[in-house]
Amino acid sequence: MFSLEFLITSFIVVLIPGTGVVFTVSTGIAQGRKASAFAALGCTAGIVPHLLATVLGLAAIMHTSALAFQALKYAGVAYLFYIAIATWRDSSAFAIDSTTAKSTAPGLVLKAFLLNILNPKLTIFFLAFLPQFVQPGATEPLLQLLFLSAVFMAMTFAVFVAYGFLAHLFRKAVIESPPVQAWLRRGFAATFAGLGAHLALTEK
Repeated sequence: MFSLEFLITSFIVVLIPGTGVVFTVSTGIAQGRKASAFAALGCTAGIVPHLLATVLGLAAIMHTSALAFQALKYAGVAYLFYIAIATWRDSSAFAIDSTTAKSTAPGLVLKAFLLNILNPKLTIFFLAFLPQFVQPGATEPLLQLLFLSAVFMAMTFAVFVAYGFLAHLFRKAVIESPPVQAWLRRGFAATFAGLGAHLALTEK
């Protein structure tokens, strides 16, 4: 039901660093493998509304409604800048000590979920992406879209978890170097701010 072309294209799309990757990597460094897995779960869950919007035809409405697109876009911009400011102002050191205060699993999932759900370009992307891989003349295109969506989500989760685990491998070296911590924190903050600025300047 899905082609090798779909798998390769989806893999490349998922690999491209975006807000979800940045958040998962920063979580992996700051809080470890388990926390990065929760971040990956939240990012993947944040894709669900966009996929459902595409599958159920709501993406077409957003595509023609400038007001709906702009409202969701600027909500996403505001949240990205909020994350950027919070990251920049966070003066706490990364630590391996398990007694260090950490975000709860539900908190990480929710934060990651909001990062992806407030990105309207995902809906437009899936509107243009998924239908290309539905077999022409299919008797049940809805089932095909749902199946393709499930494959894309599974791939997203797997790649994001890999990103988080790789970040964890370098965690000890990062934690033992305060200057590296400071530059990483600033880098993450600047990246979130840059992604927010890019989203703000993006047209329909």
